[in-house]
Amino acid sequence: MLRRRNNGLSLYDPFHEMDNFERHFFSDPFDFFGDSSIAGFKTDITDEGDHYKLEADLPGFEKNDIHIEINDSTLTLSAERHSEHEDKDKHGKYVRCERSYGSFRRDFDISNIKADNIKARYHNGVLTLTMPKKETAPPKHGRTLEIE
Repeated sequence: MLRRRNNGLSLYDPFHEMDNFERHFFSDPFDFFGDSSIAGFKTDITDEGDHYKLEADLPGFEKNDIHIEINDSTLTLSAERHSEHEDKDKHGKYVRCERSYGSFRRDFDISNIKADNIKARYHNGVLTLTMPKKETAPPKHGRTLEIE
């Protein structure tokens, strides 16, 4: 609860509690280090027929700070943004600092993807992955069984 004191008056911010509720409700239950993956970066995944296209918004990141790892059937996207306000020369100059800094990570199931053929491109703050689908076995033709 946010309370400010201005000449003896106390102001209550009713939205502060709602912000906390949203933050806890949408947080990643498997995030043991306190970095919410949902707050980190957003992704869209579309089915393009023979492949999936994943687009992740990563504005302000350098390409070298974005990492893509594949382990078994899990693809992990991670990125790290360093804080400028850690710089000693800028200390005390900030009036407001809202941009997120730190490590961000998302895991994706790629069990139905040809992992060896995934392609990645980073342009204008958007990481795009093209992920070809594995071929599925064609449906087998049915047959009739005789009852003995």
